[in-house]
Amino acid sequence: MPGTDHSDKRAPRKVVIVTYDGAKLMDISGPLQAFSDACFESGRPAYDVVLASEAGGAVATDTRVKLETVRLDDAVMASVDTLLVAGADLIMPAAATASLRARLVNYLDWPRRLGSVCTGAFILAQLGILDSRDVTTHWGACSRLAQQHPAINVKPDAIFVTSDHIWTSAGVSAGIDMALAMIEADLGHLTALNVARGMVLFLKRPGGQSQFSIELRQQMRDARGRFEDLHDWIRTHLDADLSIPALADAARMSPRNFARVYLRETGESPARVVERLRIEAARRLLESAHDPIQVIARRTGFGDDERMRRAFTKVHGVSPQDYRRRFGAPKV
Repeated sequence: MPGTDHSDKRAPRKVVIVTYDGAKLMDISGPLQAFSDACFESGRPAYDVVLASEAGGAVATDTRVKLETVRLDDAVMASVDTLLVAGADLIMPAAATASLRARLVNYLDWPRRLGSVCTGAFILAQLGILDSRDVTTHWGACSRLAQQHPAINVKPDAIFVTSDHIWTSAGVSAGIDMALAMIEADLGHLTALNVARGMVLFLKRPGGQSQFSIELRQQMRDARGRFEDLHDWIRTHLDADLSIPALADAARMSPRNFARVYLRETGESPARVVERLRIEAARRLLESAHDPIQVIARRTGFGDDERMRRAFTKVHGVSPQDYRRRFGAPKV
């Protein structure tokens, strides 16, 4: 109608990212870029991102790149929507952030949403607000977080974890995954997808809940790469006979020698690895394809959907159907 103002009147949400000397640059810059790229339909910025530190001024990150920050005080925390705490080295003594925590504790009830990137979870844990919650952090620090804070339920395979209003992410680049999920929750799937496309990233990266894919973990175990060709062969023959005699024949070894050497080199039995590679292939298809579960079960060598469901749930903690609902590509 003439004279009607259709412009978007929504105010940008304020995001405060807390940093300190030695913080990981990408823990800060990744979420900063994602939130800064998010816009309303009108093209206006959807977020007002503020970098804050205990005293303000220039803060030297782990890369020696310095970032200008404002002082963490009542003024900067006014109307805060999301507060994120960046991480640092895997072994970060509690004393290094003691003074920051003393100031931060005054603001924990202010944000609608509170989170950490990477080892920033240790700072929140030391403040006691992660007790009895599911959380995650960098894979290399998960066991230490669990040991130091036994009241926390650490999820070592998660990219990010939400527990009510508290979000925690895994290492470094996972902070971007978490920021994209926050954007999707705030502004919808399409806006988050546009941000991800602009950053040339997956909105929900392949692997979803896993920081490292099964294949990568297997490569790390098989450090000398002796069975690398065999693993490639398995991936292209998942619906074939993958018994020890068949695998030994593909590896040009006797079955007995193959089983013994494979276990010694990889730390796992051939049957276990075959199952994990089948699960990994099924996971990818659940994310990217719209084939029925029964079809995916046959393509990946499980034979039937019930067998795949049992194996998949054992590894990922959710059924294939639930995983697809959470991480599958939307139908167009």
